[in-house]
Amino acid sequence: MLPLRLFLIFLLIAVNTLLHVVPLLTVALFKALLPFERLRLASNPVLTGIAESWVGVNNWMMDTFTGTRIGLQEDATLHADGHYLVLANHQSWVDILVLQKVFNRRIPLLRFFLKRQLFWVPLLGLAWWALDFPFMGRYTPKQIARRPELAGRDIEATRRACEKFRSIPVSIMNFVEGTRFTQAKHGKQSSPFRHLLKPKSGGVAFVLDAMGQGLHAILDVTIAYPNGSPSMMDLLANRIPEVRVRVRQRAIPEELLRGDYQNDRAFRARFQQWMNGLWHEKDADLDRLLG
Repeated sequence: MLPLRLFLIFLLIAVNTLLHVVPLLTVALFKALLPFERLRLASNPVLTGIAESWVGVNNWMMDTFTGTRIGLQEDATLHADGHYLVLANHQSWVDILVLQKVFNRRIPLLRFFLKRQLFWVPLLGLAWWALDFPFMGRYTPKQIARRPELAGRDIEATRRACEKFRSIPVSIMNFVEGTRFTQAKHGKQSSPFRHLLKPKSGGVAFVLDAMGQGLHAILDVTIAYPNGSPSMMDLLANRIPEVRVRVRQRAIPEELLRGDYQNDRAFRARFQQWMNGLWHEKDADLDRLLG
C-alpha cells in the first residue's frame, strides 16, 4: 500500500510542478525580452502569483495526504507586501515545506540563497532562476584561503540580489547555521548550544548592509520536531505526526545597519554577539517546544 501511496503523491507533485513551471518560465522569458525596466517590474506580481499558487497546491497536498499537524506560536504582525529577513534553524528539507505552509500568501514569497549547483536541478533550477533566487558559491575556508577573491564573489552576489529585492515586496530566507543540524556536526563544532549549530553571521550582515532601511523587520523562526528530525520520505509516508513552530518578530537594531562586517573587527564582534544572543534564545525556545 505504501509504494502505491508514494507513487500517486510523486505523480501529483510532478504534475503540479509542470503545470506551474511552464507558465513561470514563459513569463520569465517574456520579462527578459522587455525593453523597459517599468514593464519588467510589472511582470513580477505575475511570477509571484504563479509561485504562490504552486506552493498553495503543495500545501493542499500536505493537508490532504498527511496527518501532520503544525502547532504555531506567533508573536508577529505579518503583511503580504512587507520586506522581511526570515531567520530559522535547519534540520531537514521538510523545514522548507513547513516554512511555506506557515507563511504562504501571508508574507511575500520566500526567496532562499541557494548553492550554485542547485541551478542544474531539472525544472526547479530554472524556476528558482526565474524567481530571482540568488545562487551562491558556498566556498570552503580552505578554498578562500587559497583564493581570497572567492569570498568577494558571494558578497557581490548578495548585493546584486538585494538590489533587485529593493523594488518588490520580499522575504529573504536565511538558514543561519549554513547546513542541516546533525549530532555529528554538533560534536565536531563543539557547539555551545544544545539543539543548534553555531550561527554564521556573515550572510545576515551582508543582507542588512545591502538592504539598509528597506527591511521592515526580522522574522525569527524556530522549528521543532518532537518525534525527531524527519526526512522528506517521512513526510510523504505520513510519519510526522507533529511540527511545532515559534515565530518572533524582531526589530532590526539600528547600530547593525551601519558597519563594515568584512573589514571592521569591532563591528564584526558586536554583530556576532547579537547573533549569538538570538541563538541562545532560540535554543531555549527549542527546549520548550520539544519539552
